[in-house]
Amino acid sequence: MTVLAIDAGTTGVTALIVTEEGTLAGRGYQEFRQYFPRPGWVEHLPEGIWQATLAACAQALEAAGSPPVACVGLTNQRETAVIWDRTTLAAPRRAIVWQDRRTAAICDRLRESGAEPRVALLTGLRIDPYFTATKLTWLAENEPDTWAGVEDGTLAVGTVDSYLIARLTGGRRHVTDASNASRTLLFDISSGQWSAELCSLFGVPPHALPEVVPSTALVGHTDPAAFLGLAVPIAGIAGDQQAALFGQACFTPGAVKCTYGTGSFVLVNTGSQVVRSDAGLLSTVAWLSASGELTYALEGSVFVTGAAIQWLRDGLGLLDNAAQSEALARSVPDAGGVVFVPALTGLGAPDWDPLARGAIFGLTRGTTRAHLIRAALEAIAFEVRDVIDVMAAEAGARAADAGLALRVDGGASANDLLMQLQADQIQRPVERPVVAETTALGAAFLAGLATGVWSSPAELEAIWKVDRRFEPGARDEAAHAAWRSAISQTKGWAH
Repeated sequence: MTVLAIDAGTTGVTALIVTEEGTLAGRGYQEFRQYFPRPGWVEHLPEGIWQATLAACAQALEAAGSPPVACVGLTNQRETAVIWDRTTLAAPRRAIVWQDRRTAAICDRLRESGAEPRVALLTGLRIDPYFTATKLTWLAENEPDTWAGVEDGTLAVGTVDSYLIARLTGGRRHVTDASNASRTLLFDISSGQWSAELCSLFGVPPHALPEVVPSTALVGHTDPAAFLGLAVPIAGIAGDQQAALFGQACFTPGAVKCTYGTGSFVLVNTGSQVVRSDAGLLSTVAWLSASGELTYALEGSVFVTGAAIQWLRDGLGLLDNAAQSEALARSVPDAGGVVFVPALTGLGAPDWDPLARGAIFGLTRGTTRAHLIRAALEAIAFEVRDVIDVMAAEAGARAADAGLALRVDGGASANDLLMQLQADQIQRPVERPVVAETTALGAAFLAGLATGVWSSPAELEAIWKVDRRFEPGARDEAAHAAWRSAISQTKGWAH
């Protein structure tokens, strides 16, 4: 038997057919359109995400020879706000994406009212446009006709996982798992429930929200009329970064991973303990077991990493494809004094400034595109180092252990130069697994555990295999100091 894993990311949907041995029997991928209606605004068409899901799953099944599928696991871009009709499943407006910054003024207003300490205590998060709740507040204030449908129960509210499960089940299920719920600013991570207090603060009617279910448990069945003729259990759900933590077999407290995607996300497993951060990291739910046991993580969210390479390719035309970046960066010994701060949608952890903007410092007549590209790769390594430095200080001795490897995944983890720069900057080994698409793999693991494809986390740990281990070399402290100086100069740029 195999597991169908759906990874509904920010720019496209990946589908994998995962065997009992943890290998990939088939893969599908379909991009969907990005909408940028105003500066700082980012939207997706929900129907576009659904059609990409159907296309990617059909490709994966065909590539694998349409094997028997035991279950479906789902992982997704988090924090994105989706609204859809409970009956027709049509969306009355585009989804507001996690990268969207339109709610900065709402966040300022809430902080000025003194709400943030209480919000942080309940959610483990901070008040920031990144999260779902302020997007819903914005809709209530700016699109009253749409919001009336939310209030009267005609329209459902959720994140991308909720929307896709509604589509997969033909509208029979309106659910989310605890990891996704914990990213909305509406969820009490200690009690594991929606918070009436937070719903009142953000003006979100609780009846519109999905039921919170375990991350690994049978939560519904696909409707064959809606989903490629398949009637199989949906048994695993997790937000993409939590799914990657699970897919990297980071099951014990102190285990840490970084996913290099559109942004970079560093998570350390903190077990049954909610670790609070004083330095810009987020406390979040990692997963909820079928027995109701919550596992937590401490997270550092860097908004733009892979997207910076994409911008150099598409915005500036410096690359034909992202894979070129390594060879070009290797063609120069260093960045030639160039420092690139890719704050294209503000700064995430540990600096947290939605008004920061991207900048390039240190340009001279001798600067080439190779220097710019190397500076971009160095920026990614610096961003992740900044998060791990804070994490080691706050998450306890095991996370601070320099011998404990950083497990890496995502598209940019294939860049050997970047991975070596990363090992050098964090002064600990970096391990890249054989299956680099660990976000989808984590969704498969969660679903397979719930349906008996795998018997235990120990069995999954044995399946996980290292492709390459990068040992740390000398650390360029001067370059990192220049990076921190550049960061300080990009803050508060937009007003």
